[in-house]
Amino acid sequence: MLTFLRQFIPLDSPIRLTYHYIRGVIAFWLSGNPTRDMIVIGVTGTKWKTTTTNLIAQWLQKSWKKVAMFSTVNISINGEVEDNNMKMTTPSPFILWSWLREARDAGCEYAVIETSSHALYFHRVHGLRYDAAVLTNIAQDHLDLHKTMDNYVDTKMQLFRNLYKNGIKKWTRKVGVVNIDSEYSDRFLSRDIVVDNLYTVWFSASAQIRAENVTNTDFTTEFDVRIPSNQFHLTSRLPGNFNISNILCAVAILMSQKIDIITIQALIAEFACVPGRLEEIVNTRGAKIYVDYAHTEDSLRSVLDTLRQMSTTQRIITVFGATGDRDRTKRPKMGKVVDDLSDIVILTDDDTYTEDSLRIIRDVTEGITRREGEGFWIIPSREDAIRAACIMLRPGDVLIVAGKGAETVQVTQKWSIKWNDRKAIEGILMEIEAQIMI
Repeated sequence: MLTFLRQFIPLDSPIRLTYHYIRGVIAFWLSGNPTRDMIVIGVTGTKWKTTTTNLIAQWLQKSWKKVAMFSTVNISINGEVEDNNMKMTTPSPFILWSWLREARDAGCEYAVIETSSHALYFHRVHGLRYDAAVLTNIAQDHLDLHKTMDNYVDTKMQLFRNLYKNGIKKWTRKVGVVNIDSEYSDRFLSRDIVVDNLYTVWFSASAQIRAENVTNTDFTTEFDVRIPSNQFHLTSRLPGNFNISNILCAVAILMSQKIDIITIQALIAEFACVPGRLEEIVNTRGAKIYVDYAHTEDSLRSVLDTLRQMSTTQRIITVFGATGDRDRTKRPKMGKVVDDLSDIVILTDDDTYTEDSLRIIRDVTEGITRREGEGFWIIPSREDAIRAACIMLRPGDVLIVAGKGAETVQVTQKWSIKWNDRKAIEGILMEIEAQIMI
């Protein structure tokens, strides 16, 4: 019945918003506010939220703090990690508050929560008293819900506005962290936002915490971090400038929590990757294979630029699709980026939801200039698309399978099926290897 009604009630309908507000209020009231004695850190942004959330949570955990974390790909309480199979960055308020009660009972001092614009808009985090807010990035996304970028940005700003609005804890300070590499970042630095400590991060001289003297290799990223009173060197196994931004955001939070620089250096050096975020898959083909969650124009450009800069890269083969029932205007932009930055493009299905697969694919092809068969193929079956890409691989190639990252489900018009890009790739590589051996 609810599924039927959702098809006829617009996302921004007052009926739908009132329904979600009531759910948020009831869930908070029933919870007893288990976070009253915890420091709550919210991470929002169009992209990079999951990596930054994991960085903050894991580094706090390794600094002998008791930490709970909820992200798009994984959930943890005191280091006990499980997959997030809900296909929601921030869950329903009843699930969220139940998890927070569990975290409180486990003695957690911190809750690090990846917080989406949907969660803020639909009151899933109603009553949650954040103590720190992090903005990783702002770019076009979710305009199917927010309609305009102004509305989208304003929704994200709620996380920062609510730092003081939802109450204070006498024993902690309110902290804001803003990546200023966005035309909208100045909104988060306006007088509307009241915090005790505000940190700006990026590469530019105007950032309070900035990266300098960057050196990238195929295996490490090294750079200096300059802060107003000091400078120190960091070495990371996370590739790409976008990951430097994630690291800077996490460093700002750790510094606000009085974690010393020597500890920060050690923590960053040992961190490998987040599942599904430029995650490498070991193979015997002499190629590099990655899965990544990139599903917007900007995120695809960041990932493909990073892969192109690797010294061993010969050809880039990109397998990707677009999500159904979402902002259609971004689809041709995604197609253009992949067309511009890839040697071989294989367009396939992502989650189609209730939308027709071929309609989604047609939208994406509007941004692709090459003809099918000229380094470009349309293969709607995601498994067949990945198989074709793996067969094409030559030594020195880079294969990136984008859009789903570490997700374990694919949603089609008819049903949801178990699906994981990494497992699919590993299985296909085993099939190819077996045929070679025969």
